[in-house]
Amino acid sequence: MKAVVEVFGWLLVLQGIGGLLNTLFGWWRWAHGLLVVNVLPFLDGYEVFAAIVIGVLGFALLAVAGSAGRAEEGR
Repeated sequence: MKAVVEVFGWLLVLQGIGGLLNTLFGWWRWAHGLLVVNVLPFLDGYEVFAAIVIGVLGFALLAVAGSAGRAEEGR
């Protein structure tokens, strides 16, 4: 379970950073369709804020995975 949460956490962090950089600087035009903030139509106009929230959620998942790993080691 820890590995799955870590993978989702890293994916969200990468989506957040990629979406933020792409929205602010226009980099990675080839990846426009791969970023969640560009695919969801209700996020139009809020791409920067959505990318920040996605990145923060990714870091939160990584923290949960880390604490779950420490809890399993304590058993």
